[in-house]
Amino acid sequence: MKIDLFITCLNDALFPQTGLAMARLLRRLGHQVHFNEAQTCCGQMHFNTGYQREALPLIRKFVNDFRNAEVIVAPSGSCVAFVRDLYPKAAEWAGDDDLLREVTELGKRTYELSEFLIKVLKVEDVGAYYPHRVTYHPTCHAARLLRVGDAPLTLLKNVRGLTLVELPASEQCCGFGGTFSVKNPETSTAMLADKVQSVMSTGAECCTAGDNSCLMHIGGGLSRLQSGVGVVHLAEILASTESISAGSSETIGAMQVSAEALL
Repeated sequence: MKIDLFITCLNDALFPQTGLAMARLLRRLGHQVHFNEAQTCCGQMHFNTGYQREALPLIRKFVNDFRNAEVIVAPSGSCVAFVRDLYPKAAEWAGDDDLLREVTELGKRTYELSEFLIKVLKVEDVGAYYPHRVTYHPTCHAARLLRVGDAPLTLLKNVRGLTLVELPASEQCCGFGGTFSVKNPETSTAMLADKVQSVMSTGAECCTAGDNSCLMHIGGGLSRLQSGVGVVHLAEILASTESISAGSSETIGAMQVSAEALL
């Protein structure tokens, strides 16, 4: 299968290792991977912040960049949810029937990584090896809009060497919410404090999730407390094999440092 990678602007600018890990994983599973270098922001930040008009050119560009893709896969439940759920609403708001038709069709071919592996490829064991104690945070968009369900947990349970520990109050938001954390910092920080305490209570070495935005937020909180707990994207765990497992702790540390520098 030819798979087009939808690498979000956050990943492209701050966490490129996640996109590289996803590419390695999909190639290891025998698929052809393509990355369109013309892609830019999907427009989510603009649209969700109230700049719907400014988001429309980005939406149209995304459609143009991925129009001929057989299937589109991203390491972000948030951005995939925007494409599938809000692109049609944006087209309706703009009164553009042609755009509505195109985004509706495009949304049917756009997937978050874990749901693609489980629901489309029907793969539960990707041959990963990751000898660490890990807890999983289900991000809001993936859980509530995409309804990926237990797909990430199923994949993690089949990673050799990994000890998966349940995260208390896992359904609670971490408080990032894109520009929500900027416009409502006190509320966001309070929500983060609860999430960080839950993560630390598990005794896990690291917290994983399907969105680097949430991991950046959580990782910053963990780092400021000098908790010793890192964060790592699900794609990086699934791409890890026994031959490269020694570098996994470096990956955790690198992302934690990145999160701390930004927060």
